[in-house]
Amino acid sequence: MAQIEGIRIQNYRALKDVTLGKTVDQYYQPLGKLATIIGPNGCGKSTLMDAFAFISDCLTQGVEESCERQHRGGFHRLHTRGQDGSIQFEIYYREDAKARPISYSLHIDLDPTRRPYVRYERLRQRRKGQKWGQPFSFLELSNGTGVVWAGESTGEEDSLRKNVSLDDPRKLGITTLGNLSDHPRIVAFRQFLEGWYLSYFVPDAARGLPMAGAQKHLNREGSNLANYVQFMERKEPKRFQAVLDRIAKKIPGVQKIATKIADDGRLLIQFDDRGYKDPFFAQDMSDGTLKMFAYLLLLEDPEPFPLIGIEEPENGLHHKLLEPLALEMKRYSQQGKASQIVVTTHSPHFVDALKPEDVWILEKDANGFTTASRASDAKEAQELHKEGIPLGSLWYSNHLGKGNP
Repeated sequence: MAQIEGIRIQNYRALKDVTLGKTVDQYYQPLGKLATIIGPNGCGKSTLMDAFAFISDCLTQGVEESCERQHRGGFHRLHTRGQDGSIQFEIYYREDAKARPISYSLHIDLDPTRRPYVRYERLRQRRKGQKWGQPFSFLELSNGTGVVWAGESTGEEDSLRKNVSLDDPRKLGITTLGNLSDHPRIVAFRQFLEGWYLSYFVPDAARGLPMAGAQKHLNREGSNLANYVQFMERKEPKRFQAVLDRIAKKIPGVQKIATKIADDGRLLIQFDDRGYKDPFFAQDMSDGTLKMFAYLLLLEDPEPFPLIGIEEPENGLHHKLLEPLALEMKRYSQQGKASQIVVTTHSPHFVDALKPEDVWILEKDANGFTTASRASDAKEAQELHKEGIPLGSLWYSNHLGKGNP
């Protein structure tokens, strides 16, 4: 399973220059399969998650449409105030544990007509056997014009080198070239980005009554929760029933979970609650129960996403459910083909289940820009954690970060 080892973001709102993990030019420890982001209100956690969403949107919608989405408000609101230069992203990732890392750079700026466009884009990877030096660029475009190398080789043979010029400078080169079989590495990276899942689970959406019809993945709002359940049930019925039984044990008060097709063809999720003769349906369950069910079911996807982003899973959940949820995510992330998970949280209860290398701290510096550090770099907190004090308790008692409210 592909995994991001590091990401660098520049000039994106409060993220003037923030790096998490390892990049081409910064040799820090790579991000793990579970990365939890903590910090006070206004430190940039939501902006960080939106940066992931923005990159994904640029792939599917183009940079101008992505900038203009209602919650972003245009390039001028996204660009860090008082700073020069483009909005820049660098993603450093591997297709699998044995693969050579690939770096993707994306720079977005305003053209002479004041419209956002792709100023620079590059994909690069070290050649086989190359351990030092700059990686080889197999895609490099400036203002939509540049060169690309076909095939699997990272050699510099002229026969593999092609000059390209894109028709629309507001579309990513990987969007266009990533649909051509001549460029398998670009195709693989495009598919990696397309597979990102950024959760915006809305319990009321999950309470809807969809028509029966299996759907392969849970959508971002959770409105197709019943359809996703039906797909999993059809794909592997025995395994799925075992999954439901296991999830039921982790949700207080729930004895059994099943599905039922109503007389009008709509699909229902049925919860047998302790102490009640008749079952409840999803429409009657609490926000917290539906969220816990959806998150746990997401971790059972038979064809997992390469990246899952979840913002503040504690909203609507009882505090005693948060540590078990974090433990489930931690357990899941240690599986060989599991998704990489990025979570933001305000909850020390969630953080209590984690280790220092799993946690990143965002704070504001004196100029109001976001800084990032890893909990494992805080020596005092690291030593106290080794003595048995949970990480969330250390955060609550201001041993992590500056303790800003």
